[in-house]
Amino acid sequence: MLRLTPILLILLYAAAMWYFSLWRLKAQLDSNATPLTHPRLTPMLERLGRAMDLPPIRAHVYEIAPINGLAAPDGRIFLTRGFIDKLDAGAVTEAELASVIAHELGHVSHGHTRRRMVDFAGQNVIRAVLGGVLGRFIPFIGGWLAHLVASAVAARLSRQDEFEADAFASALMVKAGLGTGPQKSLFRKLDALAGGRGNAPAWLASHPDTKARIAAIEKLEARWGIA
Repeated sequence: MLRLTPILLILLYAAAMWYFSLWRLKAQLDSNATPLTHPRLTPMLERLGRAMDLPPIRAHVYEIAPINGLAAPDGRIFLTRGFIDKLDAGAVTEAELASVIAHELGHVSHGHTRRRMVDFAGQNVIRAVLGGVLGRFIPFIGGWLAHLVASAVAARLSRQDEFEADAFASALMVKAGLGTGPQKSLFRKLDALAGGRGNAPAWLASHPDTKARIAAIEKLEARWGIA
C-alpha cells in the first residue's frame, strides 16, 4: 500500500488541478461570452437542430480575438469573436462556421471533456513515474524525457478526439443538407486564418494535419457514397 501512496497522491493532485482548471474556464466563459444571435448563423443553428431532431442549437460567442471553437465541460458550444469577425469580413461562410459548431457538438457527444480528465491524470502519473525511473539512469535529462513522452501521449489522444469529432460533424452536416464541402474548405483556410500550427513536430501537435483530416472525411464520403 505504501508503494501505491505516491501514485494515489499524484492522481489526487491531477484531479484537483483538473477541477480547478474547469472552474477557471467556466468563470472566464461566464464573464466573457454572449449568446450567438448572428442573423446569418441563426438559420445554420436551426438546420443543425432539425438534423438532430432537436430545437435550434444554442451557441455562444466567446469574446476573444483568436480563431477557435470550443466545447465547454458543461456542454455549451462557443465560437470566438475572431471567427465571427472573419464571417463578417467574408473570409469564411455561414456553412463553414456551422461545420465548426457541428465539430464541437461531436466533442460533447463523445464525452471528450470527461475522457480528457482521465487522460490528464494518467499523463501526470506517466510523467512522475517515468521521470523518477529515468532520472536515476539519465540524470538531468530524465525528467525532460518523461515530459516529452507524456506530451506525445497527450497529443496522440487529442488527435484521436479530433478525428472522432470531425466524423460526427461530417455526418451531421450531411444530414442537415449542408454536405462536407464547407468542412473541408474551412480546413484548407484554417492554417492561414490562424497563422499555422508553428514549428511543433506532427507527433506533438494536438490537432491532426489538415491533409489527414480532409483525407479522413473523404474516406467517409466514399463509404457513404457521396460524390
